Amino acid sequence: MANTTAETVAAGRLGHTIKRAEQALIARKTAALREFDLTVPQYSVLLLLSVSDGMSAAQLARECMVTPQTMATVLTNLEKAGLVVREPSELHQKVVVNRATRAGRAVARKADRAALRVEGSLNEEFTPEERARFEEYLERAISVLNSLE
Repeated sequence: MANTTAETVAAGRLGHTIKRAEQALIARKTAALREFDLTVPQYSVLLLLSVSDGMSAAQLARECMVTPQTMATVLTNLEKAGLVVREPSELHQKVVVNRATRAGRAVARKADRAALRVEGSLNEEFTPEERARFEEYLERAISVLNSLE
C-alpha cells in the first residue's frame, strides 16, 4: 500500500521524473566507472583537470555541482591515488591549484570512453530531432527554475 501512496504523490510531477532519470544515469555511469575505481564526482574532476591548466577546489566544486566539503574529500582521495597533485597557486598565496597527473589523465581518457558509452546508449534511443527538442526542453526547465526567487 505504501508504494501506491508514493506513486500517487509522485504521479504527474515533472521534478520526480527528472530526478528518476538523473538517478538512472548516475547509476549506469557509476557501474561503468567501477572498473577504474572512480566515483562519478572523481571522474568529473579528472575530466576537467585533464583539459585544464589547473583549478582550485572551489572552481571544481562549482563545475561538478558538489559542495566544497565533498570536493575536499574527492580531491584528497584522488591525490592519495596519485591521480592529482595539489600545489600552491603562483597568483594567490591562499589558493591551492589542483592538476591531473599523467596517470590521472590516462585514467580520465579511459573512464571517459566508458561514460560516453553510457551516454551513447541513451542517445541512440532518440532521433536527432528528438534529442534537440529534449535538450531544448531541459534548458527551458533550467532557465525557469533559475529565474525563480
